[in-house]
Amino acid sequence: MSTTNSRIIFAEREKVYKAFVSKKALENWLAPNNMKGEIHDFDLKVGGGYDMSLFYIDSNTRGKTSGNEDRFSAEFIELKPYEKIVQAINFHSDKKEFTDKMIMEVSLEENEKNSTKVTIVFRNIPEGINPKDNETGTEQSLEKLADYIRNH
Repeated sequence: MSTTNSRIIFAEREKVYKAFVSKKALENWLAPNNMKGEIHDFDLKVGGGYDMSLFYIDSNTRGKTSGNEDRFSAEFIELKPYEKIVQAINFHSDKKEFTDKMIMEVSLEENEKNSTKVTIVFRNIPEGINPKDNETGTEQSLEKLADYIRNH
């Protein structure tokens, strides 16, 4: 299963790329609207990556990992500055339906002056994740990315 989301961000590719490879930036914008993010470790290099928790703001929502938390590890497979980022994502879960390694591929394409087309493709989405929910969450994250870049 796969999903694709795109959005025009009104900033140069370099600024957008930096928001994808900065611990502080990712904590601010990557989590969908009903969640907040926290990165535990961060190593920006191919073969490196980060561990991140996404906490549901509504404490009654059950997470994939435990309580109200979705925790995952992301490994950088490819870092092509200002053009492409590929990550392998593994959810920390005892539930078999969340254990497949998901691939997140980000493409940054120069658009009109001072804007960038961001395309995020998720491949091999674990069976426990509804693709429509993944698309909605990615759409929300891209909106938060646009706000983050506009304000920083």
